[in-house]
Amino acid sequence: MFSKHVTSLSSAYFHDELAARESQRVAEHLLSCTPCRADFDDVKLGARFAEQLQIVSAPDSVWAGVVAQLEQKKVKPARLWFMKPLAIAATIIVVLAGGTLLLRSNRNTGAGQWNVARLGGSPRIDSQNIGDGSRLGVGQWLETDATSRAQIDVATIGNVEIDPNSRVRLLETSSSEHRLELARGRLSAHILAPPKLFFVNTPSGVAEDLGCAYTLEVDENGNSILHVTLGWVSLQLIDRESSVPAGAACAMRRGVGPGTPYFEDASELFRAALSKFDFADNQTDKTAALAIILSEARPRDAMTLWYLLMRVSAVDRANVYDRMTTLVSPPQDVTREGVLNLDQQMLERWKAKLSIRSELPQKKVHSFWKKLWTETLGRIHGLAGKR
Repeated sequence: MFSKHVTSLSSAYFHDELAARESQRVAEHLLSCTPCRADFDDVKLGARFAEQLQIVSAPDSVWAGVVAQLEQKKVKPARLWFMKPLAIAATIIVVLAGGTLLLRSNRNTGAGQWNVARLGGSPRIDSQNIGDGSRLGVGQWLETDATSRAQIDVATIGNVEIDPNSRVRLLETSSSEHRLELARGRLSAHILAPPKLFFVNTPSGVAEDLGCAYTLEVDENGNSILHVTLGWVSLQLIDRESSVPAGAACAMRRGVGPGTPYFEDASELFRAALSKFDFADNQTDKTAALAIILSEARPRDAMTLWYLLMRVSAVDRANVYDRMTTLVSPPQDVTREGVLNLDQQMLERWKAKLSIRSELPQKKVHSFWKKLWTETLGRIHGLAGKR
């Protein structure tokens, strides 16, 4: 089933309505399938519009006019009670449709090939050895063996060095998005561009450039490790996200996504416990690991604890909060009760004090009307791309 496109599951996947195994397989398919990822991006775009919509009542004059028309056609308004909110929805959607058309048209512009230079050995593009002046096209694989290395120019915004025993593919290049896939091996990226323009897909998640330099490595099992040397990188899978600053690292596990960021000068005991907390299956192991993390944490490690606030149980959250306050005091308007209830504004203010430039995990969209906005706007965006 999942060797084929999964566009029919985009909405259910976004709204977390799939079984765990099915959701994981859809996530892995989206990493390597450009058309399905584009459809999923349409759904996410609809969600972003929906989050900014303010639902207000339509003027009475509008509804009175609808009722008058229904009476002329001898249709009782009571039978069509649902028409009023749908009419409001339709009005807002029409207003936003022009914007989605423009966004789609901008996405589809850009060159389709990147320059590739051989740095050593005999790198290959689609099984052909490369020479001077080679180019990597959309859909093509670049591979290095144990003795070869290569450098890829990322359009005009930077370059990526490909280490030995690596396999990468160009998925997309346009004025609004440049995207590689790293199936295995290691790359070093140096990007000088606005944030959210360069992406690298891996089997365990997506690295989104926020203006930076970093190395990203994928092992034979599809698990990844990111090391940031300049700026910030956001790691994402489904609605799980970790933003990693310079001097920090973050692991990703296939089927799980990004773990918790940590500074690389943290103690070995801290880092080992964090890995166990992020990826162990046994809850007892996780609980023991959390105790070590809190004990070993330094003021600099408050960044890691900030993420843990949203990744632990309500009981453990109190322990994390109490430890954080001994390391870095929260802003005056941030209360214990608010943080324990995951008040978004308070968390954002504390995050700002810690200089953690990350986004809070996206909230599940449970409202029927928000889901209607999401799906309808996403489909308008998708239809716009077919024009």
